[in-house]
Amino acid sequence: MAFHLKPKEEKFFSLLDQHATLGYEAADLLCQAMHEEIAKDVALKKIEALEKEADILVMETMKRLQKTFITPMDREDIQQLIDQLDMAIDSISDIMDKMCIYNVGTATEGAKRMTLITSKAMKEIRKSMGYMKDLKKNYLKVEARSKKVLKLEQQCDDLYHQEMAYLFTECKDPIEIIKWKEILQSIEDVTDDCEDLVITFRKVVLKYA
Repeated sequence: MAFHLKPKEEKFFSLLDQHATLGYEAADLLCQAMHEEIAKDVALKKIEALEKEADILVMETMKRLQKTFITPMDREDIQQLIDQLDMAIDSISDIMDKMCIYNVGTATEGAKRMTLITSKAMKEIRKSMGYMKDLKKNYLKVEARSKKVLKLEQQCDDLYHQEMAYLFTECKDPIEIIKWKEILQSIEDVTDDCEDLVITFRKVVLKYA
């Protein structure tokens, strides 16, 4: 069933798309910080600013859900999408905060690759969100992006286990083990958030494509 939207209803897709873009920008900043291409404290400030913008979008979405009589998709689907997007950017901000508080040193190549994968997954989520306005036309593109996200999530999961094994066998400083164990787990959690979004995408596609 195709969407037949009034102009005011399209605002929901714009809000979701804007939020997904902020999430990708935050993930990219995290990746840059992990690769030491930008100072950690600078990255944190920028990510926190993106997080605040995202919170405003969440509030705007909730207000519109309360006021709009006819929504372009089920209200619970819109709410779930915006909540899951917000969870991802909150998790990214939390990782960057931990990196600053713990004053971590140079990351391993595996940890760097994990944040690169996270950035790529968030980029695919952003692109998928741009297709949601016309699922009748774009459902195959959404599915293709979804498969890419799932593949990236598996790659990150594999890297996570490799890095954890390396951490406990090669690192001799128990404090560093605690720091990086928590950070690595949090990075892997972000790709899990992306996987959850894919599940929601597929649910929405089944309803409306």
